Amino acid sequence: MINIAIFASGSGSNAENLFNYYANSTNVKIKLVITNNENAGIVERANRYRKNIQIISKTALTNYTEQLIDFLQTEKVDLIVLAGFLLKVPEALVKAFPNRIINLHPALLPKFGGKGMYGANVHKAVIDAQEKESGITIHFVNEEYDKGEIILQAKCEVNTNDTIESLAEKIHQLEYEFLPKAVDKVIAGL
Repeated sequence: MINIAIFASGSGSNAENLFNYYANSTNVKIKLVITNNENAGIVERANRYRKNIQIISKTALTNYTEQLIDFLQTEKVDLIVLAGFLLKVPEALVKAFPNRIINLHPALLPKFGGKGMYGANVHKAVIDAQEKESGITIHFVNEEYDKGEIILQAKCEVNTNDTIESLAEKIHQLEYEFLPKAVDKVIAGL
């Protein structure tokens, strides 16, 4: 059995997609959800799916990383999926789970990555740069923002009439289709 922990800070739509994708799996279990935002939509979604949810502050993530690592190891977590998690993962956690933390980024890295590049910020930057395409990058997490080895990329066209909202919708559709495929690819390599 492969146990997954999902880290999320927002609405949790990608987490819910994974809950549904693995709902009937006999070898993969979404074991728990960790969020830094007790008011995030992920909390309600995790509760609806009866997932163990842990709320951890930025301070706790930074100052009590070893306790978090111990907790994840006690829960027998094999893989961590960052699905809209807005905090930088501490180096100790990256080292404790080498090539077992994956991030979903809403652009085609290496473009439009780094600190502060998430959600609407990314889509605005893509449109402002008059890019002809955008997409998603799913990559392993390392010590630097959005610099880890790429697992999978998927592209979409950016039209001249696209808005931040319309581009975000295209990106969400790619996320829903390709995040489970990327997780499966990583699991196959474990």
